[in-house]
Amino acid sequence: MYCAFFMQALDQSRLYILDYHDVYFPYLERINTLEGKAYATRTIFFLSKNGTLKPLAIELSLPTIQNGKPGKRNRVFTPDGNATKWLLAKTHVNINDAGVHQLVSHWLRSHAAIEPFIIATNRQLSAMHPIYTLLVPHFRNTMNINALARKFLIQADGVIETTFSPGKYSMEMSSVAYKSWRFDEQGLPADLLKRGMAVEDPSEKHGLRLLVDDYPYAVDGLDIWKCIKEWVHDYVLHYYKDDKDVQADKELQQWWTEIKEVGHGDKKDGWLQLKGTKEAVEVMTTLIWVASAHHAAVNFGQYAYAGYMPNKPTMGRKLIPEDNDKESEDAQLLRSNQETYFMRTVSRESQAVQVMAVIEILSSHASDEEYLGQRTKTPFWSSDDDLLRAFERFGKRLKEVEATILQRNKDPTLLNRTGAAKLDYTLLLPFSGEGVTGRGIPNSTSI
Repeated sequence: MYCAFFMQALDQSRLYILDYHDVYFPYLERINTLEGKAYATRTIFFLSKNGTLKPLAIELSLPTIQNGKPGKRNRVFTPDGNATKWLLAKTHVNINDAGVHQLVSHWLRSHAAIEPFIIATNRQLSAMHPIYTLLVPHFRNTMNINALARKFLIQADGVIETTFSPGKYSMEMSSVAYKSWRFDEQGLPADLLKRGMAVEDPSEKHGLRLLVDDYPYAVDGLDIWKCIKEWVHDYVLHYYKDDKDVQADKELQQWWTEIKEVGHGDKKDGWLQLKGTKEAVEVMTTLIWVASAHHAAVNFGQYAYAGYMPNKPTMGRKLIPEDNDKESEDAQLLRSNQETYFMRTVSRESQAVQVMAVIEILSSHASDEEYLGQRTKTPFWSSDDDLLRAFERFGKRLKEVEATILQRNKDPTLLNRTGAAKLDYTLLLPFSGEGVTGRGIPNSTSI
């Protein structure tokens, strides 16, 4: 009966997995000798009729020795089992989620991976080159903020190593995750297809059909992606009338060669060939997306979602007692005082305060922030009327998208736009004021 149910759910695209197994498992023996205690986790979700994802089961894995050989021991928790252990299993998934979010989605994909593009832009493109003019607002302050991160956040014994479960293996895990990084998967449509969240469908608005209709990041993001791509298309076609113009631009070709062969020289796959206007538009759209909207989506909601530590702990300090464990100190404490046990499982108070302070800073917009569709830092970037009109259309489209997103958030049938906490999804609203607002897409990865 269960087998038939799962097969039907798979056929209907109603089963989803949150998989943090492979990124954590090779490190568990080393992590679990430190303060941090972790599992390799997999969570299965079911897409219910109201459009929300319901967790069906959580698998927690630990390395073990079986018949003298390295093996693996799995435990599976379900909502209809022991309620306290189900809560603890969810907590360990959340701890892993916090680690992957910060080390991979945020640092690696937004901050670190963009550096070779910035360096090549300054080395290979003159300040008068049209692509330099297009990209420079999206590279503002990134190298500086990355240098500060290396000095105060991700260095040995820094904030990340002392407050996240992977501890001193944090940056190694991030570096290993880079091995699967590909440029051609960084744009939003490609990312959704890779993760199985969408399928190609030419009849749909963006050429994709989302398998989870109410997926705010994808729904709002595709609208933003379209705005960026239309602007880039107008800009690129203004300077490059056909494919031969792209191929003949020696500066541009040297720029792309340096990125592929030097900056990201260890990445042999996933590169577009910069042989025409279509490819140029895709490359520039992807770069602008990563530096602006992708970073905004993973960064500026951190304080709202993770500022309250129990909602998103970064450190796990206890494993869940085994079912046959009745006498250990942990097992007895879990039976007698579940709240105390939970608080000893998650981040210490000093760790929670430190993370809270950092993510408040990261989630804050500066008073002089420049948002997508604005060029306040370089107001005289062009005197060409056609380009100025195209940029004005870009800003107008973004304002229309903002109004559409606000309208979506008023729809009571779109349950994922607020979630259980009744917190509106506003991370891809293009514009914001100063401070912690949970909205706004700056031009660059500058915080």
